[in-house]
Amino acid sequence: ISASLNGIRRSPRKIRLVTDLIKSKKIQEALDILKYSSKSSISIFIKKLILSSLSNWNKKYMKKESLYIKNIRVNQGKTLKRLRPVPQGRGHRIRKRSSNVIIILDKQ
Repeated sequence: ISASLNGIRRSPRKIRLVTDLIKSKKIQEALDILKYSSKSSISIFIKKLILSSLSNWNKKYMKKESLYIKNIRVNQGKTLKRLRPVPQGRGHRIRKRSSNVIIILDKQ
């Protein structure tokens, strides 16, 4: 069972720092790691995604089992391009990156 979250306004590189910590962990263990993570703004998104995929599992199979995170992927989403003014009438491009996260659960 999977769940996805698209268009998170954080760069994929920063989100991968958190998702690498919880890859191949049990659900409860992953939630505990996220609870005490120093990257709290990203951890909130990932925690909601795990709970959503757990809810999807319960709707489909209607039984509680020992689940773990089989795979979690972070892909680059759309990039907003902005200009920052610099001297002599020029402008430098700022890329505001976003991410798409996909999580896959499986039973042990």
